Amino acid sequence: MKIRQRGVTIGNLPVGQKNCITDVAGVKVGHITLEHELGEEKYACTGVTAILPHDDNLFHHKVVAASYILNGFGKTTGLVQVDELGVIEAPIMLTNTFGVPAVTQGALTYMLKANPDIGVSTGTINIVVGECNDGRLNSIRELPVEPKHAVEAIQNAKMEAAEEGAVGAGKGMICFGYKGGIGSSSRVVYDTSSDTAYTIGCMVLSNFGQKEEFQAERYKATEENSVPAYPTPADGSIIIVLATDAPLGSNQLKRVAKRCGIGLGRTGSHFSNGSGDIVIAFSTAHKIPHVSEISVETRYVLRDDHAVMNDLFQAAAEATEEAIINSLSQAVTTRGRQGETVYAYPFD
Repeated sequence: MKIRQRGVTIGNLPVGQKNCITDVAGVKVGHITLEHELGEEKYACTGVTAILPHDDNLFHHKVVAASYILNGFGKTTGLVQVDELGVIEAPIMLTNTFGVPAVTQGALTYMLKANPDIGVSTGTINIVVGECNDGRLNSIRELPVEPKHAVEAIQNAKMEAAEEGAVGAGKGMICFGYKGGIGSSSRVVYDTSSDTAYTIGCMVLSNFGQKEEFQAERYKATEENSVPAYPTPADGSIIIVLATDAPLGSNQLKRVAKRCGIGLGRTGSHFSNGSGDIVIAFSTAHKIPHVSEISVETRYVLRDDHAVMNDLFQAAAEATEEAIINSLSQAVTTRGRQGETVYAYPFD
């Protein structure tokens, strides 16, 4: 269950109807989870998660985007072009560290099939893949993730409240020594000057932190000695995907994305030396055509000095914090390679 169902409220802003990144209209999430023996105490405990900014053709109708690197010990693909051009044109994919090449190939195959013009009558496409290392539970050297799994995750994507915890890319992840993985939350802010509501949605892939760093008192959580924490090192990673329907430019999205670090820090992280702490943000307010006959296009954006920008900053921090705690609250005890077991956090 989500942390709010356990009686814990994080932050002050109202949450969306599903308290999920899919509260941003049009956003879809899909998972494929791999959990099976590979022989000789080897075990697939991993998966793929796909986040689609909208239900239209993403290559021909791009969305404004940005990324922000809190700490760059990561193996993501595609972020250089995202920051250069300020758009995303394919599903955002999450998986384990060694699964990045296969997931890139799978997502690319899916997009090429949907767009026969790519690489023929028009340019190439930028695939964005984020990762965390699930090698403590997953036999990562066996490369269990295949291109077809990326395609299946995209095809599984729905606008409903997404599954969280030990699913998809989060299947083998560990957070603060307990079972982590996929978590999500949302916030709604109101622009009274235009009588408009904007939604911020966040999804995380949590795989970081030691037990001693977790700010348990913030979440009215107590630990029982009968439920041991896995002895994880301080280094670890998190991928944070932030979605909004607020009309923001790429630079404004990067400013909002920076505030995700506040939510991450509140849980106990200090962005450790070997950690890949990365934010990928996008806005669905505008769909940017791949081809246009006009040389000038018009978009409306929020003013930087408007009070609603502060609310969006707050929303990003709160949604990130709650998404991380939901990744713990929704996870279940999981067994992996060589009989390793990581327990769910003992909230109850």
